[in-house]
Amino acid sequence: MIRLISLAVILLMAGCSQFQTTPQPPPPATATAQEITRAQSLTLHKLGSITAHVRGSPDDAERAIAAKANEAGAPWYRIQMISETVMPGYWYASALLYGPSDAASRTEQ
Repeated sequence: MIRLISLAVILLMAGCSQFQTTPQPPPPATATAQEITRAQSLTLHKLGSITAHVRGSPDDAERAIAAKANEAGAPWYRIQMISETVMPGYWYASALLYGPSDAASRTEQ
């Protein structure tokens, strides 16, 4: 019984380390919005969120999000969710838009 409890505690502790993310720098900003990872978004400023509803495939939803991020003028975006709705072939996606952090923009001026 003690071994089982010990094993459960060890597995729980190992699982908690999966939630820690080491910040990474985002790619340089370009003329079009770029998709980034959670680790790259930790040092950036959130500008807002966007959603897309499209008929087609998950790739179509990703392209719709990228187009909306470009329209919004955000340098980076991170897709939070892509899910098929109750109607087959109809996809919903949501993403967060990011811009440079305040500290980074002050050092560039």
